[in-house]
Amino acid sequence: MVVAGIAYAMVGVPNVAQAAEAQNNVYKWSNGSTMVATGGETNRQIIGYAQIPKEMRYAVMSAENKTFETDKGVDPMGIGRALFNMAKGGETQGGSTITQQYVKNARLSDQSQTVTRKFKELFISIKVGATVDKKEIMAGYLNTAYYGRGAYGIQAASRAYFNKDASKLNASQCAFLAAVLKGATYYDPAGATSIDPAATPEANLRRATERWSWILDEMVKDGHLTASQRAGYKKFPETQSPRSNAQLSGQVGYLVDLAKAYIVNNSEETGITAEDLQRGGYTIQTTFDKKMVNQLENAVKKVRKENIDPKARPDKDKYVQFGGASVDPEDGAIKAIYGGEDATKHFTNNADQTGAQVGSTFKPFVLAAAMQWGKRNPDLGPNQAQDERTKVSPKSLYSGENKLKIQDYDENVWKDKEGKEWLQKNDGGESYNPPSYQIDLREAMRVSANSAYVQLGMDVGLDKVRESALDAGVLKTSLASANYPSFSLGTSDPSAIRMAGAYSTFAASGKQNDPYSVKEITDKDGTVFRHADVAKTRQAFTAQVADNVTDVLRTVVDKGTGTAAKLDDRQVAGKTGTTDGNKSAWFVGYTPQLSTAVSMYRMDDNESSKKRKFLEMYGTGGQKKIHGASFPAEIWHDYMENALKGKAVEDFPTPEPIGQVVNDVPTPSVTPSAPETADEESPTPSNTPSESAPTPTPTPTNTCDPFDFECNNTGGNDNGGTDTGGTDGGVSPTPTETNDGNSRGNGNGGLFGGGTG
Repeated sequence: MVVAGIAYAMVGVPNVAQAAEAQNNVYKWSNGSTMVATGGETNRQIIGYAQIPKEMRYAVMSAENKTFETDKGVDPMGIGRALFNMAKGGETQGGSTITQQYVKNARLSDQSQTVTRKFKELFISIKVGATVDKKEIMAGYLNTAYYGRGAYGIQAASRAYFNKDASKLNASQCAFLAAVLKGATYYDPAGATSIDPAATPEANLRRATERWSWILDEMVKDGHLTASQRAGYKKFPETQSPRSNAQLSGQVGYLVDLAKAYIVNNSEETGITAEDLQRGGYTIQTTFDKKMVNQLENAVKKVRKENIDPKARPDKDKYVQFGGASVDPEDGAIKAIYGGEDATKHFTNNADQTGAQVGSTFKPFVLAAAMQWGKRNPDLGPNQAQDERTKVSPKSLYSGENKLKIQDYDENVWKDKEGKEWLQKNDGGESYNPPSYQIDLREAMRVSANSAYVQLGMDVGLDKVRESALDAGVLKTSLASANYPSFSLGTSDPSAIRMAGAYSTFAASGKQNDPYSVKEITDKDGTVFRHADVAKTRQAFTAQVADNVTDVLRTVVDKGTGTAAKLDDRQVAGKTGTTDGNKSAWFVGYTPQLSTAVSMYRMDDNESSKKRKFLEMYGTGGQKKIHGASFPAEIWHDYMENALKGKAVEDFPTPEPIGQVVNDVPTPSVTPSAPETADEESPTPSNTPSESAPTPTPTPTNTCDPFDFECNNTGGNDNGGTDTGGTDGGVSPTPTETNDGNSRGNGNGGLFGGGTG
């Protein structure tokens, strides 16, 4: 107690600190040039106590500090907890009274979470409570608190949310602003998915409404509102949309959001909290290459300008979205993204969003699982050790028959819980290589035969397919249920960033690095954080497995569904993906130096709409059906051609032979049979993904390559997608709702920032 008394006596009450005035954060491109200075800019106008509505003061007191007008500025119980935790060396706790929060916000330039700083805050709070007028403390707190949307102080917040002066706020609006003080990331109805995918507009509105209502009820209990006044506030106050910031237009806003999310979601490594970042003063060196970002954006703009016309085809071309991401396989650095047309108008980062199923771009994970763990022995139980399995060679033969009756690994027909069988369709109703229908896994990947890879997934075990995707770098939160055969066809919905990162694992001969967006952070005192100090590279697959997957995917680009992605002088590996109902299309591919994913889908841009869902793309861009081989592959090609210009040409490693040839019988070259009639459907159709396959029926006047889906402007075959028999694959074509506080898989919790994957 004597020591505490001496410390109390020695600590003076500082003037309102310059720390109360936020500083800019400077974001830099990978080459060190400045991208933008933002994120901590001052948006504050100090107003006097008399201009602050009494309802605002009462709302804050009812929500945070009921005894404010009579207490000494500190919470005795809080002091006891703080001293106890500090003595144990445990975590410190934030200020609990309005006075303590005011001291922290306005009077302390040192915002570190250290024991020394917490003691200093404690003693200053006691002195402030004893010497400073309560009106000054209240006004100081409300003028320095952060309300979200870059707004510091009640006046800026009133303008940001309601476009009015603070003096004109009513009790309902005051209760809302008091609710936002709990944490704007989770209570701003506009959402903050760039920081946490769980902070969706829907989830935030629910949280804000509950707290707003509770605060009004507390104000009644505390005598600050009458019951009749409370009854007049039944409807949640309407807030305006966040105002745009011109310097964050184009792709810059998406890039800044990714960097912010990386920093905040890895605060244990970076040492920087959301509050610290808002306060500003940091220089943030990102991984983003300005030239490559522009090249990716230009590739998308070219396709959009030449093909997408919402005025001419409003029912087909409206709401078309593209997403893209480019990752360095060597270390996982995100070199470029395409998040949307303009970050100040389209607020979802399409590069980091989950929800769009990836379709057949998931098949390489099935192949990797078959090579890594192997096919199970049908005479043994379902859980088999490595030495009980047979590692699979890409020369292994599987059925390419349309409407194949899928079997479990033990060769019994697979049935769901209701006893229904699964008949797997190929896109366009194609059956390959009749009458035996046997095709090897390389050919099955080349033509994207669903039946072969669904059966392969069952033989290996969908748990191992799931593990393969996770090992490659796909986030668990973006994976669909692995309880249905369709899992192998890409019913999952990773972000473009995560798909580019996962394929880069194959490009790096099995070495996996989480995608990341920030290299280094410095402040006025020097370096705060280096990604290199926390980076972790792990061997997800053996080089033998990864290099064989790459070799198979080269066939897809050389002479399969991905020929549109061919680069003149470079080896390319990649895969197309098109989903059931034609609601999304992908191309994901890589060279030894760069891995890039491009997605395309249609979705209403109104993020607050409860009816928002993925829309079909039949007829979009003037094509009968959108394939991964069409616009996504075109964007990929044009971008990669420019991004790699001037870089040394590198070849992929020659793969070592792997595995055994399963189902080994002689097979002729693949010949598709006549497709089934379009009106034939398998029992109990479901919305599982399908992939485009060739329909080699050229017109009399123009011969088309089997995989040239833009030939004759037909967009491919006329069948318009297929239905897969069996039960629902467990994934809805609408965006998956998130639980409060949990990542949806945009990657915001991983070692890169940005919202999905």
